[in-house]
Amino acid sequence: MREYELMVIYSPQLDEEALTAQIERTKELIVGVGGEVEKVDQWGKRRFAYEIKKNTEGFYVVIDFKAESGATSEVERILKITDEVVRYLLVRRDVE
Repeated sequence: MREYELMVIYSPQLDEEALTAQIERTKELIVGVGGEVEKVDQWGKRRFAYEIKKNTEGFYVVIDFKAESGATSEVERILKITDEVVRYLLVRRDVE
């Protein structure tokens, strides 16, 4: 299994319960494709350097997980079509 880091920016219109539900949904998605969530780090609401999809801020969440290489394409596909996700970045971490 490979190690990945997923940064997701959720919509600023979400309240605390909806944000928690979206994070849980993302974690369930990772587990559903055969991954193992290692750590979830919530950075809170941050201001953007420029406007994205008519938003000037968003909730930043970083999820560290392990998964097989083919599983990440399904995670990206679902994140692309989720309305509450403003942006995401999925990168493979280097093992030192």
